Amino acid sequence: MLHCMTSEPEQQWGVGTQDAFQRLWTPHRMAYIQGENKPTGPGADDGCPFCSIPAKSDEDGLVVRRGEQVYAVLNLYPYNGGHLMVVPYRHVADYTDLTDAETGELAALTKQAMTALRTASGAHGFNIGMNQGSVAGAGIAAHLHQHIVPRWGGDTNFMPVVGHTRVLPQLLADTRKMLAEAWPAV
Repeated sequence: MLHCMTSEPEQQWGVGTQDAFQRLWTPHRMAYIQGENKPTGPGADDGCPFCSIPAKSDEDGLVVRRGEQVYAVLNLYPYNGGHLMVVPYRHVADYTDLTDAETGELAALTKQAMTALRTASGAHGFNIGMNQGSVAGAGIAAHLHQHIVPRWGGDTNFMPVVGHTRVLPQLLADTRKMLAEAWPAV
């Protein structure tokens, strides 16, 4: 039980049937569910966050590394702590439309991100991939991005399954700073 909680849970009406489970509320997730920061259309000028991030400072945009063709940025809605995305600067939707230079740098930054995550957080493994098209699960289908999700032995627990909640041990700004400092010299 949390330090600030009383021994008797307060009855709250309208939150479901009372049972043995305590509820963890994550109202900040509603922004993602309701589509906040999602583009209004497929064009680069339709509010694409991946097109606007490069104009921000690294801290404000949560950018960990900038390359010539692509950049690495923390995911605002991470699956695990340290969840990065490698994104081309150019507004392009399909992997087959990347130039050879973009493809090469996307691969290089992915490898560097894995090294930085292992150094900074001791990641044991990774889920790496991209969803091509909204029917394949791409949240922002109009601008290609590759996910790099660090994994650790035992990181799967009951919270996402039972509580529909992810527990992240660190603020995104602190994670960005830690990974930027651990990024390998090229």
